[in-house]
Amino acid sequence: MNEVWKKPPVSLATYQGMVGQEIGVSSWHLVDQNRINLYADVIEDHQFIHVDPERAKRETSFGNTIAHGFLTMSLMSIMSYEVMPIIEGTTLGVNYGFDKLRFISPVRAGSRVRGRFVLAEARLRKPKELQSRTNVTVEIEGEDKPALVADWIGLIYFA
Repeated sequence: MNEVWKKPPVSLATYQGMVGQEIGVSSWHLVDQNRINLYADVIEDHQFIHVDPERAKRETSFGNTIAHGFLTMSLMSIMSYEVMPIIEGTTLGVNYGFDKLRFISPVRAGSRVRGRFVLAEARLRKPKELQSRTNVTVEIEGEDKPALVADWIGLIYFA
């Protein structure tokens, strides 16, 4: 089993008490050209700024290829598994979407990114359904501006 799933669970009351607090910061994750190429194959987006290092260096101000914004966004999943607590009695958690998502800075091939998570809301919508809203900033190692900022909503279901 992956280490990120071995965290001890917290009570619902403890989780709700974390609203307004930074929950944590993930480890760094490498966004290398291989990862970018694999992602391009999955989503069938082979625009040169992502997959052709020579052309990207020659024809863009990035100086290198850059990750798809949605690749950077998708890495938030593993980052959240590392950081966000598991609530006792949870049977299922699903991605409910975003109220806000902005790509602030490009992630150049070879960069490392990490996620910073602040719990903004944790309210019961139904007796066994919690809506959780997390403000996420994905930082780029060595850069002043983040790769993205997001207001991410999840639904957590209980037995």
